[in-house]
Amino acid sequence: MLERIREGSQGPWAIGILALVILSFIFAGVGSYINSSSSVAAASVNGEEISSTELEQAYENERARMESQFGDAFATLASDTTYLQNFKKGILDRLISEKLLDQAAIDLGLRVSDAQIKEAIVGMQEFQVDGKFDNDRYLIILRQAGFQPNNFRDYMRVDMIRRQLSSSLMGSEFALKQEASNAYAIQQQTRDIKFVTVPKASFQEQVEITPEQIETYYQSNIDQFDTEQKVSVAYVELKLDDLMADIQVTDDELNEFYQQNISTYRTEEERQVSHILLESAEADDVVAAQADELLEKINTGADFAELAKEYSSDTFSAENGGDLGWFGKGIMDPAFEEAAYTLESVNDVSAVIKSAFGYHIIKLTDVKPEQVTGFDEVKEDIIAEVKTTKAEDQFYEVQQRLAEVAFEVPDNLDEVAELAGKPIVTSELFTRNEAPQSLSNPSILNSAFSVELIEDAVNSEVIEVAKNHIVILRVSDYEPERTQAIEEVTEQIQQTLSDQAAQQTAKDWAVEVKGLLANNENVDSKLSELQLTWESQEGVARSDTSLSQSIVQALFAVAENQTTVVDLINGDISLVQVTKVNDAPAADDTQLATLINRLASTKAQLLFSAVIESLKADADIEIYL
Repeated sequence: MLERIREGSQGPWAIGILALVILSFIFAGVGSYINSSSSVAAASVNGEEISSTELEQAYENERARMESQFGDAFATLASDTTYLQNFKKGILDRLISEKLLDQAAIDLGLRVSDAQIKEAIVGMQEFQVDGKFDNDRYLIILRQAGFQPNNFRDYMRVDMIRRQLSSSLMGSEFALKQEASNAYAIQQQTRDIKFVTVPKASFQEQVEITPEQIETYYQSNIDQFDTEQKVSVAYVELKLDDLMADIQVTDDELNEFYQQNISTYRTEEERQVSHILLESAEADDVVAAQADELLEKINTGADFAELAKEYSSDTFSAENGGDLGWFGKGIMDPAFEEAAYTLESVNDVSAVIKSAFGYHIIKLTDVKPEQVTGFDEVKEDIIAEVKTTKAEDQFYEVQQRLAEVAFEVPDNLDEVAELAGKPIVTSELFTRNEAPQSLSNPSILNSAFSVELIEDAVNSEVIEVAKNHIVILRVSDYEPERTQAIEEVTEQIQQTLSDQAAQQTAKDWAVEVKGLLANNENVDSKLSELQLTWESQEGVARSDTSLSQSIVQALFAVAENQTTVVDLINGDISLVQVTKVNDAPAADDTQLATLINRLASTKAQLLFSAVIESLKADADIEIYL
């Protein structure tokens, strides 16, 4: 059979079909690649596109920040595709708002000068050493962030214009002294009250719940009695640390590692150069001629540093005579780097060099020669590296074998546990939202609650919980989601209905007492029937924590000598009477100044949000996702 297939594949018909397939690929497949856009738009704002690349970058940056800040809590949320869709939608909405602000800034004619950008960068603490701007630190941080000086200035310009607009909007809001005085008087006002708590338990005996009420409640709230599916899992867990203790290394292995990784312990040659840059993205004969004139001046004795200060487009290095600080290979533009490393001696000056940024004249000012750290100095680090590497190799081998055994013997974990040298752990039944800490990883939960493991009763694949940390599990017990029968929840419903009825009866009783108080009648006898007495408290503030927040909120909603009925969180009822309203003491100037700033800030934030919404309402926004 195989021989016939092989022969058929060499025949004229097969070759003809293959030719047609290739032609269809050329004219259809390749054409679609040629004609396709390199970056599909995610949205369009008044004709300006937000690329999908831009959205993905912003999404990944924000996701990384959230993962760093919230760890496993965010990972759990991120396992929900609906949450991630909304998360990404929020990022796109932010990018749209930023695009609208940029457009508004242009329409308003807002601009930022080079001098302002320079002043802002020099003032950034990230680029300072001992409180002063440090050009070396500036260049290093920019390289680490993937910026060139010119790109960073462009980025700063956009950001500063955007901030200029937002600050001008938010800075236009203000609060009057009288507003602050009124707000302070309201916030700091206190009240004297008397109150009585009416326990719902006092009316529990008066309540009778019928089977018909239970049935009606059950049918009306049937969703409340749906249980979540539960699983109990048996699992074997293996970490790299489980293997490390048995790993042995020899001197030969350590020396071999050192020799193979000698570049790690070698500090490559670094160079310090100064340069004069005449900016020009494309080849420009005029600019090149200017560079040649400067080079001729240098070669005839002109001071390089003074020429850099006067002529260099790289304003930051120009201030330091063109000094770019120390750098190694792979940092600078390739043409610039080649020229810098070609210079042989300190104070040598290059010819005019063209890079992606323009025309350079480079002067070598210092050289740090290559250095190699000795074996003895790094031996302990090498031991740790070699042991880890050997353990990782062993871990990978064990992981591969575990995956094979788990698949070949799918109905138990005995051989998996024996091979891993770890015990089988069995959990109690748990829901997806109440998993034990050791099993709360999203990948573990997705596997534990998968249809395959539940219905087929097989072992899971190897689950990578983290780097060098794996779990293999199987479902040992399962309770499906179901609706509990009325017999199972009758007692629960009875208690709920009884509590509700008792609370309502207590509230009706409190309302009756409130009516008597409104008619100036004495209610002491009424209270004594339930062995209740008034409690008093003076000077209750809005921030008071000694009382229920339900009471505090309610008492500031009524006037002096008025009574209100309050539902408490525990189901009891409180009858609250305001006996006196205490005016706030006069605010001093410091308090008023703080409050004025706070009110102005709140107004500004509301205004800024309103402007964004207004821009969105008037904009032509299309979302393509």
